[in-house]
Amino acid sequence: LLFTSGSTSVDPNGVRALRQLAAVLATNSDINIMIEGHTDDIPIKTDKYPDNWSLSVDRANSIIRILTTKYDVKPDRITASGRGEFSPLESNETTAGQAKNRRIEIILSPNLEELYKIVKI
Repeated sequence: LLFTSGSTSVDPNGVRALRQLAAVLATNSDINIMIEGHTDDIPIKTDKYPDNWSLSVDRANSIIRILTTKYDVKPDRITASGRGEFSPLESNETTAGQAKNRRIEIILSPNLEELYKIVKI
């Protein structure tokens, strides 16, 4: 999901995509979810966001709020993280590259306790 510069707002297409993700997550309760926020390299310094790292974490939080309040994903399955501008997908030399870098990534991982039970560790 992509964001406009300096924003944490999720557009209607993003909300629809999250609905589809939540439906899959509802049938796989043994999967943990990490929402990782990213920014471009344009510096931000506002009262709310002293730096890009803060903005990236709040982008993750905005996705988590949608998943937990609108689509009833259990909060104990989700972790918010932020990488700021430090993990770009594209070069920040172009506006198209900057736009692709203003994103979140959703990282799914199995609940290892369940795996340990299966292999009896």
